[in-house]
Amino acid sequence: MRIDGGCHCGAIRYEAEVNPDNVVICHCTDCQTISGAPYRTSIRVRLSKFNLQGEPKTYWKVGDSGRRVMTAFCGDCGSALYSHRSDADFINLRVGSASQRKSLPPKAQGFCGSAMPWAMDIRDVPEIPPKPPRSAATDS
Repeated sequence: MRIDGGCHCGAIRYEAEVNPDNVVICHCTDCQTISGAPYRTSIRVRLSKFNLQGEPKTYWKVGDSGRRVMTAFCGDCGSALYSHRSDADFINLRVGSASQRKSLPPKAQGFCGSAMPWAMDIRDVPEIPPKPPRSAATDS
């Protein structure tokens, strides 16, 4: 499947060829902290199938495995884009940055022992009702 996407402000764009069966949710504490969310959803992409335009900022860390892992993000708007292990021929592209994200549902999840218990099922969490559109008459 061919996908495209990029950061929120448009400074960084990409195209990639992906297998939709490779979408995973990660509940590890690093993903929680780096993303500011209870989990992160990514899709594995071979480096040879990934074309990047723009220069992301990078942050390197050592994972629990002892391997070096780089996280790439937009230096202007802060959008998370992908991570890359120093010994791998693939990246983990953030699904939320893809234009086709609705067509990329997760197929597996990992590090569930670190998951927020409430994040595993949010069906019963009430939705915030949408606000009615503001009219010009009420703006003054």
